Amino acid sequence: MFPYAAYLRVYEPVTAFTEPARTLWTVYADSRRRPRRIHALGTEHRNAARRFIAWPPEVVPDRESRDAYVRRSDDMIYVCPWQTRLRSWLAFERFRDERSASVAAAFVPPEVGERAAREFEHWKQSGRSLRHHIRTSRWHVPLAWFVPFAGAERCLMLGAPGTGYRKTDDAFQEHAGHGPATAAPARTLIYVTSMGEARRRVSSALPVVRDSLGDAAGDAIPLSAGRLETIDRWLGEFHPRALVELDYGGLVHLMDDRALCADESVAEMAVALAAMRRGEVELAVAMYKRLLARWRPVRALESAN
Repeated sequence: MFPYAAYLRVYEPVTAFTEPARTLWTVYADSRRRPRRIHALGTEHRNAARRFIAWPPEVVPDRESRDAYVRRSDDMIYVCPWQTRLRSWLAFERFRDERSASVAAAFVPPEVGERAAREFEHWKQSGRSLRHHIRTSRWHVPLAWFVPFAGAERCLMLGAPGTGYRKTDDAFQEHAGHGPATAAPARTLIYVTSMGEARRRVSSALPVVRDSLGDAAGDAIPLSAGRLETIDRWLGEFHPRALVELDYGGLVHLMDDRALCADESVAEMAVALAAMRRGEVELAVAMYKRLLARWRPVRALESAN
C-alpha cells in the first residue's frame, strides 16, 4: 500500500540537462533495469521503508538517487529525477519544524536528526540548488494544485489488468459487477499537461484569486494567492517545454471506484475560477463547496484512529 500522499511532478526534456547528466538520463530511459512508470512509486516507497525501519533509522540516504520518472512524447524523452536525498532533507526539515523536539525524538534519535541537519546545512553552503522536481502533499491534494490542469487531461485507471481494469471516464459503470477495486499499482488518477498550459492557467487565475480571495487562506476556501504564487514560482524554475503531472498517488486507496469516477476536482476548480472572473459569486461558492465536501473527509482520515 502506497503512502497516502499526492505528487506534483515536473518532467524536463532530456535536452534541458547539461552533460554528463543529459547522456546519463538518455541511457537510463532506454535501460530495461530502471523501474517502469507503473512500478516507480512502489519502488520509491520500498526504498524509503527499508531506510526508516533500520536502526538507527537512515533519515537521508548517503547518496542522491540515480532514478527518475520517465515519459516519452513526440520522440522526446522527458525526465523527472527522484532527487531522494534532497527531498528527504527538505521533508525532515519540515518534520522537525512542525513538531516539538520530544515528539520528533520519538521517531528519530536526536543524534541522528542533528547529523542529518548538519549535513544538509553543509550541502546548502556548498552552493548547490534546492530546486526539486517533485512536490508532495500528505492526505489531500491542495486546491492550488488543480489550477494548472484541465478536466480533459485526466487519466483514470481502476484496478489492474485481469481484475476489472478500465481506462475510461465511465469506468465505474464498466467496472460494476467485478467486485471491489483492487489496490494494485495500476490504480491511478493522474493529470498531465504542458508547462506552457500550466503556466498560462496559473497566471490567468492569480489576479482572479488576488481580487476575490486575497493572500490569507481561510477554512471556508483554502485557496489563496500566496499558495498559487508558490506554484507559479516553482513552475517558473523549469524548462518552458517541460511536462507537469498531478498524481493522486496513494490517495486513490482512500477513495472507492465510484468516488474516483465522480472526482472532477480539476474541472470544478476551473468552473469556480471562471465564475469568479465573471462575478458569479454563487456559482463559484457552489464549486468550492463541492471541492471541500470531497476533500475534507479524506484529509480528516489523517487523525483517524
